[in-house]
Amino acid sequence: MKNKSEDSKRERVVALHKGMSVEEFDNGYWYATDLKAFADTIGVQKTDKLRKDELEKILRAYFESGKVDKATPKRLKSAQSNVRDSDKKLTRNTLVVNYINDQKTKDFVFGQADKICPKSKSGERYWINRWREQQLEAGKAITYGELIDHLVELRKQPGRLPQIPSTKYNNFVSDYLSANEGSTKAEAIAEWDRLKAVDVPKTFAGYQSFFKKVKASSGDESLVNVAEDDVKLTQQFN
Repeated sequence: MKNKSEDSKRERVVALHKGMSVEEFDNGYWYATDLKAFADTIGVQKTDKLRKDELEKILRAYFESGKVDKATPKRLKSAQSNVRDSDKKLTRNTLVVNYINDQKTKDFVFGQADKICPKSKSGERYWINRWREQQLEAGKAITYGELIDHLVELRKQPGRLPQIPSTKYNNFVSDYLSANEGSTKAEAIAEWDRLKAVDVPKTFAGYQSFFKKVKASSGDESLVNVAEDDVKLTQQFN
């Protein structure tokens, strides 16, 4: 039976506001529309062009420092160019300047990687794009050949790739089902809804920590500890 007094001890902040703490922000679950709307109110530029993870990074820095980073990401600046990389013939020697996720580019990059290592991995598109952006942000010149080679390296890594940080719902459901053999997706979603309602990290580890006593009191010992590998891997990729 659900212990309502336990669940209600740390009710989460339900709306973004200027005076909230970093912890409150980290422990919340924010839709992209919420992040964009709040970012607009504090003067963040080009919010309609920013990904959810970019908005989260900008807002977290704001709650930490009280200052708004109004700089335009380099990837958006390069995208303003009239000449896209895919407007030219793509080869391994082509420099990555104005990368566009169009079909021609994806067919070339992933098609070339398939010839070397055909077994793809969940999350590889996210992490190869973040690697590309990190190199360009650091002022490094990279070729499409180097991009393909890094994609192959990701595919050859043992085990799974780190979870995508901004997809908290998907990560939780996956971890919950892995840790609770025989559970259904509906049950995982129900537990996710419980987690969303309280002021704790929106991760399976946060769920375990907060609801451990509730589970113990009901006699459910099915939860297992989540390995710290995902946390370490995610830090490595960020």
